[in-house]
Amino acid sequence: MAASDFLAQSTVFLAAAVVCVPLAKRLGLGSVLGYLIAGMLIGPFVIGFIGEEGEDIMHFAEFGVVIMLFLIGLELEPGKLWRLRKRILGVGMSQVFATAAIIMAICLALGLVWQTSLAVALALSLSSTAIVLQTLAEKDLMTSEGGRNSFSVLLFQDIAVIPILAILPLLAISSVAGSETSKTPIEDLPMGLQTLAVLGAVVVIILAGRFLVVPLLRVIARSRVRELFTATALLIVVSIAYLMQLVGLSAALGTFLAGVILANSEYRHELESDLEPIKGLLLGLFFIAVGASIDFRLIAENPLLIVSLTVLLMVIKFTVLFVIGRVFKLQLGQNFLFSLGLAQAGEFGFVIFSFITQLGIAESRVISIGMAIVALSMTITPFLFILNEKVIQPRLCDGSNRDEEIEADNVEESNQVIIAGFGHFGSTVGRFLRANGVEATFLDNDPDRVNFLRKMGFKVYFGDATRPDFLLSAGADKAKVFVSALDSPEKNERLAESLTKFFPHLEIMMRASNRYDAYELFDKGLTNVYRESLDTSVKVGVDVLRRFGAGAYTATRAGQKFLKYDEEAVRELAAHRHDEKEYISRARETIALQERLIERDMTDRADTVDHAWDSEPLVRGFGASD
Repeated sequence: MAASDFLAQSTVFLAAAVVCVPLAKRLGLGSVLGYLIAGMLIGPFVIGFIGEEGEDIMHFAEFGVVIMLFLIGLELEPGKLWRLRKRILGVGMSQVFATAAIIMAICLALGLVWQTSLAVALALSLSSTAIVLQTLAEKDLMTSEGGRNSFSVLLFQDIAVIPILAILPLLAISSVAGSETSKTPIEDLPMGLQTLAVLGAVVVIILAGRFLVVPLLRVIARSRVRELFTATALLIVVSIAYLMQLVGLSAALGTFLAGVILANSEYRHELESDLEPIKGLLLGLFFIAVGASIDFRLIAENPLLIVSLTVLLMVIKFTVLFVIGRVFKLQLGQNFLFSLGLAQAGEFGFVIFSFITQLGIAESRVISIGMAIVALSMTITPFLFILNEKVIQPRLCDGSNRDEEIEADNVEESNQVIIAGFGHFGSTVGRFLRANGVEATFLDNDPDRVNFLRKMGFKVYFGDATRPDFLLSAGADKAKVFVSALDSPEKNERLAESLTKFFPHLEIMMRASNRYDAYELFDKGLTNVYRESLDTSVKVGVDVLRRFGAGAYTATRAGQKFLKYDEEAVRELAAHRHDEKEYISRARETIALQERLIERDMTDRADTVDHAWDSEPLVRGFGASD
């Protein structure tokens, strides 16, 4: 391809991404589908802006997959894997093996040879990490039981990609009759020696990662040249990919292993931050190229076949996942979230089908049908999440209560104070009260955290604080103060509704993440709302004033005045937040008024009092943080 043609194709690719991805995100379809749709539109089968010459960009963009696997490897800390071992090995492994076995059996029944059947089954057994994790995060479902099990399955699948890519070259040795595979240096070796070559390459990467790469990164880091560190990160990925290709192995396999080896290095976060933008761009181009390569003529000629196979795949995966969810005692609502969310094929399917094409394991028609199934199932997934959220969950027993699958505890005490949520925020409040002689009843709906806290000696009761019956058993009818330290705005709103409706006598003190969450709580009739970052932010400001010479009394008083004025402003602005123009106007006025009032207060302060606060013991007590 000429340089001008390459630039023209690149312009079309990037312009399609800029137009389609924001639209897809706005429609709730996610960025991956946005890229796929962009590729479909500009591809040779729709508008035709790009044709076969776009394959050069496809090869370039495939490097995004290599970088993605390197970054996935960096995320796989041994400690994290060990903590999740039961879910990863139990839920994740059983899903992949069971799904692949069923799909392989169907492919064999359709007349495909076993090598092709196994390769296709492995490609379709994986789900979409990009779509599922992004959707779960956007809907605040990552901490639910369904979300945790989904994460475990996806994590196992990400790991499973590596042995899958290692197995595929072995399938190509006895590949489909008449297929043409590219020659590799190890292809003519006996199978035993090929296996040894694979193991040898893995050992080389492990040794290089431990004894060469980390010392090299230390030297580069001492140079304090940021772009040189980025170049070094790319050098690591490119060189490993090149070496793996020289021995006929997957570049993705090598870079993934290198990422795992470097997961515990001190430069892990720098590598992630430097490579993430490059990975995002190249991966976006890869998905555009995949979308452009989908053969719509084949789909148009066989629409019933493609749709039927897609539905069959999703039914198989849903059934397997649902059975696994029942075996692992997932509550019904969580099981639907888990099973529907992972029922699609994933982006790694494109990677594996691309690799299958290079190795000649399957015929081009089988590859085209497989990629069409992957793309169609991924397109359907956002609508399945909407179906689950809007139709299925409301028909179950309040499916929003995510942790009801474990029976709530019987509360054995009755105190004047109840605290819901025993994370960092709630535990700090509880320890402060107990140190001052005030006992509280602690509630939390995270079973893992409750078990951990009990081992540490804390008396915490498991249960959903948004349920009136559980609140009653916890003594809410006799308590005086209820403190909500929950970190979910949605749960806080539901809790506020339950408390004000069933226990109106309680003095409610509610945590809010920011002023916008506070607005919603004000609408529920609450008055004691505490923005979690407000006091800390103001304390930092007070310490900064001290560094610039302000007295302890003056700085502390300025901080208290700011808190007072900001609380008043938030309550006033709450009524105008739905009118953007009026809200901005009022906000500007209140900010200016705050600054004038604080400035006047600073000039009117009593210097004698200020000096008194600056005595040595008080400076230590009220001054800057240690």
